[in-house]
Amino acid sequence: MKTVSQRKLNPWQYLAVGFLLTILIGAGLLCLPFATRSGERTTFVGALFTSTSATCVTGLIQYDTNLHWSTFGQVVILCLIQLGGLGFMTFVSIALSAVGKRMGMYETKVLMLSAGEERRSELKRLFRRILFGTLLFEGVGALLLSISFVPDFGWGRGLYYAVFHAVSAFCNAGFDLMGGTFGQGSFVSLTHYATDPIVSVVVPLLILTGGLGFCVWDDLLEKKFRYKKLALHTKVVLWMSAIIVVIPTLLFLLFEWNSPALAQYGFFERLLVAFFSAVTPRTAGFNTVDLNALSPMGYLLTVVLMFVGGSSGSTAGGIKITTVAIIVMGMLSVFRGKEDIHVCKRRVENGLLKQALTVFVAFLFIAFTAIFALLCMENGNPKMQELAAQNLLLKQIVFEVFSALGTVGLTLGCTPLLTTGSKLILIVLMYVGRVGILTIGLSVAKAKSSAQIKRPVENILIG
Repeated sequence: MKTVSQRKLNPWQYLAVGFLLTILIGAGLLCLPFATRSGERTTFVGALFTSTSATCVTGLIQYDTNLHWSTFGQVVILCLIQLGGLGFMTFVSIALSAVGKRMGMYETKVLMLSAGEERRSELKRLFRRILFGTLLFEGVGALLLSISFVPDFGWGRGLYYAVFHAVSAFCNAGFDLMGGTFGQGSFVSLTHYATDPIVSVVVPLLILTGGLGFCVWDDLLEKKFRYKKLALHTKVVLWMSAIIVVIPTLLFLLFEWNSPALAQYGFFERLLVAFFSAVTPRTAGFNTVDLNALSPMGYLLTVVLMFVGGSSGSTAGGIKITTVAIIVMGMLSVFRGKEDIHVCKRRVENGLLKQALTVFVAFLFIAFTAIFALLCMENGNPKMQELAAQNLLLKQIVFEVFSALGTVGLTLGCTPLLTTGSKLILIVLMYVGRVGILTIGLSVAKAKSSAQIKRPVENILIG
């Protein structure tokens, strides 16, 4: 019998523990007095909440990033965002390569699972492309954003802001440094730049690029952008990404045309805001309009987009667009009386449909359980009494839970008002959302060496 020291974490546990250790180290650094502008220590729960949000590239914040944290604290947050966006194991690979060490079979298996790469021989090339692509996109994004930020903040601060927001956008984190600028208050995100074509286009494009997934980049480069030769996964991601940008943009224009969110703008400005509002709920966390000004339809559309998220193997969260695609295609196959799922002249394994449905149901189960828990905890919270009196408490809690579990970071403003218990629940939701529901499930499951016994079959009525 193996002792505790002899037991080896399975790959799923390795990934889960890696993210957890990163979060705890980040929380420890953010607890230091010089991590804040005031020089006072941040509470451990507050630091843990911020570290989890940054590492899990969520963007929910208890404190305004610019007004509360010092430059040191902001740099710590930026490093956590970058590490969380690229993935814990990517940095392990880069660190080992830097010191000239080779990985064993076990570590290689973990890397393959974290990157979504099935071929061991392709890992080294893939990680080089991930690192180069990340630096390229974030660098170009920073240069473009500096066109707007340097005139507003000067060269030093403007370039720093450009780099920070480029990394935050590409990693789908949603952290910003706009609190207290332009005479605004805290938690204002990018509302000052709602009609700035550079910021309102570059930030969503960075979000979309980061949300495509590392394997999609690799396949596009490997096949030289020839559509017919692309892998099925890449084709599905590209089609779903296009659909989930174009249709929500048109819906936001339709729903919010005369609402307080868009009514003050002209057509082109409305189009910019609608495009931004359609992209960021897919796990970015930035906003250019007051989310409380959205119509009920715009609110519901935002929640749905937070639920869907981005692509598997990317910096995005949610249940993933590929999960939605598999479920929809499986549903259509059932309606047509077909057993197999066919896409682009390829057959998809039925086991993928089972996994997709598992993620879908588990996400909803976790979300609604958390909503009930937060409603119970916040029911007697004096800071939330005004929202409760206006029958807005449920609306706020639902938005907050889906934002945390989908690692989005959008909020209607109630995050700083929540009790400690509710913040701890959101921390768990952000962690589960970033590491992945399947990863969490497989990391706690016990492997069975014996063959499973197949029981007699009996039907249950459905529908």
